[in-house]
Amino acid sequence: MPKNRFYVTTAIDYTNDVIHIGHAYQKVVADVLARYYRQTLGEKNVFFLTGTDEHGSTSEQAAKKVGKEPKEFVDDISAKDKEQLNSLNVSYDRFIRTTDSDHIKIVEDFYRKVQENGDIYKDKYSGLYCVSCESYKTESEIIDGHCAIHPTKELEKVTEENYFFRWSKYQEFLREHIQTHPEFVQPEGRRKEILSFLDQGLKDITISRQKEKVSWGIPVPGDPDQVIYVWFDALINYISGAPEFWPADVQILGKDNLRWHALLWPAMLKSAGYELPKTIYAHGFLSLEGKKISKTLGNVIRPTELVEKFGVDPIRYYLIKFGPQKEDADLSLEKIKETYNSDLANGLGNLVSRVTKLVEDQTLDSLKKYAEETQKGQTLLDDVGSKLENFDFQSGLNLVWANISTLDRWINDEKPWELSPDERLKKLGKVVIAGEGLKGLLEIAEALKPFLPDTAEKIKKQFTGKIKPASPLFPRLG
Repeated sequence: MPKNRFYVTTAIDYTNDVIHIGHAYQKVVADVLARYYRQTLGEKNVFFLTGTDEHGSTSEQAAKKVGKEPKEFVDDISAKDKEQLNSLNVSYDRFIRTTDSDHIKIVEDFYRKVQENGDIYKDKYSGLYCVSCESYKTESEIIDGHCAIHPTKELEKVTEENYFFRWSKYQEFLREHIQTHPEFVQPEGRRKEILSFLDQGLKDITISRQKEKVSWGIPVPGDPDQVIYVWFDALINYISGAPEFWPADVQILGKDNLRWHALLWPAMLKSAGYELPKTIYAHGFLSLEGKKISKTLGNVIRPTELVEKFGVDPIRYYLIKFGPQKEDADLSLEKIKETYNSDLANGLGNLVSRVTKLVEDQTLDSLKKYAEETQKGQTLLDDVGSKLENFDFQSGLNLVWANISTLDRWINDEKPWELSPDERLKKLGKVVIAGEGLKGLLEIAEALKPFLPDTAEKIKKQFTGKIKPASPLFPRLG
């Protein structure tokens, strides 16, 4: 792919239920990347894909429980998932559904390419299947007779004659690629985990289900009695969602999906003759108040609920700052409130209010003559971008906040309110724009765009035209 284009994807979510806040982290950080690259490469050169994984037993069984046909059920869930993402201001370019006609066509074509390469054969299989994971489980993945990821769910004993993919054929190719391309699986700990898993050896994997067992899926080309296995179907969305942008620069997903993306997906791509993505980035899990988020525990909370309580940018801020970038992380309602008041209300919000009051009735042009613009050199967005380009979202955000703190301290030290009006403007012009080594508020707003887009826009608007006091960016929470 040309260097002037950028393609980011997230995992697509099962439609057995509406997504919750645990699914939101990867969508928000993918959005941060997409927004940053749009700033630097232009809108048309960036593509951000997310969506829903709608076939398979999870959706089929969930629809049956409520007495609906699968398509009617997934239509409803898909629409509600969009509402959740929209509430977080996630600027996806396409929300793909695996029931989309163009996706189905490309899956069929992909299957035929793998088949023509001699990598598909029919055989009998018997094993334990986790419906929630939509996958067969090996002994190492079973604890006390249950799936390690879904310990409250019963495993199903499945015996079928299915089509298999020669996954084992690509074991050495995968090992060599991962060893010679350290950027392929990130963070580094996940890369080591995948190489360790490869040491156990790969076995061929079933890529179809008998239609009498699972009817909700794409029929296998040439065999209508079988449907394509949901993972083989779903992974191909990354191509069908934006074929002109493939290969992806980064695919962001949770660590529970890593093996499928880092081992099965590249093997499939190699077999079908496609390029591999540049990076697979797997983050940790997000819990709520110290507990796993699940319907069973009754602690599911949706993004819309948190946004209604705290606002969209505060939730984005919290997820980026404290989310499971590498290790697992916990979300606490009390910590969200504390962070809101300390970092947003008392921090950025208070800084903007103070400066606005001190330059009231001035214009940006009147302040520019006092500023020392530094845009020709390294900007704050450049500095932040160097972090984002390495998928270090927390450090990028922290860098912005370090500059906010620097401005705040500088104002406290210089005490411009004690100066004459003219001297005050000389000082504050540098705060708004740039000067004396400071990154000004407008430069901070530009660097803030990928993280808190609404807030960045409000700051820029605040200093457009005649400057007047405005409502606080973040009213303090009691």
